[in-house]
Amino acid sequence: MEYKLKDTLSKDAFRYGYLVGKIAPFLKPHLPRIIVNMLVAVPLGLLDAVVAYALKPYMDCVINGKTWTIGSFTVEQSLLATIIPFGIVLFAVIQGLLKYTNNYLTDWTGNKISNSLKVELFRKLTSLDSKFYDINSSGLVLTRFLTDPETASKNIINTIKSFIMTIFGIVGLVTVLLYNSWKLAIIGVGIMAIAITPVTLIRKRIKKVSNATMVVGGDMTTNFNETFAGNKIMTAYNLQHQQNTKFENQIKKQFDLTISLTKRVGWMSPIMYFICSIGIALVMFYGNHLIINGEMTAGSFASFVTSLLLLYKPVKDLGRTLTDLQTTFVALGRVFELFDLVPHIKNCHNPKTMTGLNNAIDFENVNFEYEENIPVLKNLNLHIEKGETIALVGNSGGGKSTIVNLLPRFYDIKSGSIKFDGVDIKEFDISSLRDNISFVFQDNFLFSGSIRENILMGKPEATEEEIQNVIRMAHLDEFLSTLESGIDTYVGERGASLSGGQRQRVAIARAMIKNAPIVILDEATSALDNESEAIVQKALDNLMQNKTVFVIAHRLSTISNANRIAVINEGELIELGTHNELINIPNGNYKHLYEMQFKNQEQALLN
Repeated sequence: MEYKLKDTLSKDAFRYGYLVGKIAPFLKPHLPRIIVNMLVAVPLGLLDAVVAYALKPYMDCVINGKTWTIGSFTVEQSLLATIIPFGIVLFAVIQGLLKYTNNYLTDWTGNKISNSLKVELFRKLTSLDSKFYDINSSGLVLTRFLTDPETASKNIINTIKSFIMTIFGIVGLVTVLLYNSWKLAIIGVGIMAIAITPVTLIRKRIKKVSNATMVVGGDMTTNFNETFAGNKIMTAYNLQHQQNTKFENQIKKQFDLTISLTKRVGWMSPIMYFICSIGIALVMFYGNHLIINGEMTAGSFASFVTSLLLLYKPVKDLGRTLTDLQTTFVALGRVFELFDLVPHIKNCHNPKTMTGLNNAIDFENVNFEYEENIPVLKNLNLHIEKGETIALVGNSGGGKSTIVNLLPRFYDIKSGSIKFDGVDIKEFDISSLRDNISFVFQDNFLFSGSIRENILMGKPEATEEEIQNVIRMAHLDEFLSTLESGIDTYVGERGASLSGGQRQRVAIARAMIKNAPIVILDEATSALDNESEAIVQKALDNLMQNKTVFVIAHRLSTISNANRIAVINEGELIELGTHNELINIPNGNYKHLYEMQFKNQEQALLN
């Protein structure tokens, strides 16, 4: 399946059987609660009809003075006059309890299913490679991976439950209507007003939980955004498990808050039902008085109450329920399209574990393209010895960053091979391959959390001694001493509270503590001022000690210590050698680049 997501209708939106089969594994763990929920919905739908049917003995026996006989059992008029009104209240209490149970089970199962879908979709998101993030916007990803599963999973239980209740409600009321030939129940406007009172009593508690839920929702969105924007850091440092665990914890917190909200809101309907039932009982008592006194006929009384109060609501709800059901299936179709996404970068059969770099790295006739038939690298050949620092220079868009992005398999090449110690990198386990490579980017991504947490992403099990050592080597110690919380200072999303140079040094410390044999510096100082660059360069010098280093640079200071310089232009290696060798090539590309860019920097440094 293509990586490009669409925000249009899913092609499977109307394949109901297919979608039910796809959602079934997520429903299965919660099947007992779902079944109980649906069974509870049946009497909920029928209980209105029970109340309606209770009017038959009331009208026939209490109002008209007949004796009610059930087999050999006879109930006198005076007893029925007392039992039936209070029996209706009892039925309403039972209905309220069942409705609370039904709503609780609906929210519990709906949220559990939604959480399972989100966790699996997040695992899918973290398993996808860089191309997916390149061609999809973050907003579309958030909608498809968060909003759609919410709509699909939480609504499916609620919609089916509502459908069952509505159908049984209509069937029950129509049956009573046909059997008795009269209409049911009335609720006074005053009782309705009283029934709304509980809403105002618990509004503040509901608002508090709702605000907390919004905060957690914001944290989840941040986590998604960070995974999207920081996908290269995540893959380079094998942070998928850490990100998944963080998201699962947020999901659990959101679930707890949602259930807490359900408990608070859930009692509103039962209370309102109870109050309304008292209204029905009072109307019956008063209606009895009116009918006996000849002020109102029993037929008109029953017809008014039934047509207005009971049958109207389920019939009205049926159309809405069917619309909601279709909306749910549309969301389901979009969700399961995501599960069909297959990572382009994956392990081969029986991959090898990379344990370090012993000899050399070789690019052999490497060809690569981001889009079909638009070549980016063309027959690239390059040999790098262990411990060598090689600088990649050239015009923007020439392919320098692409070369280093191929080493950890952010992308796979079209043809040729990239070998570590003679072994094609496709033969290595991806995690072990990336464990042997450290990255420092131009705009290094920091995750929300403390400076310590960001550094430890390079090596979660690092000791305090190792942490303090990399802090010194990255020249972070002086900066951290100015912070009240030191290394435990919270840096905010994307490390926005730190300057560019400070973020770079944290990233360098993260790369240092990983202690990988291969280091990639992708224009690590190009966005810094001279003062910040000088400090960062000292930190980089420490990072590069005894490592095989790839340096992409636009500044002379970054490449001055390189063993060799590779000049890349339009995807091809056009010159290779030391600075002195390349500067002496008449009309050479590097010489021209040096005179246009690096020479001015050199003079500025001398001044």
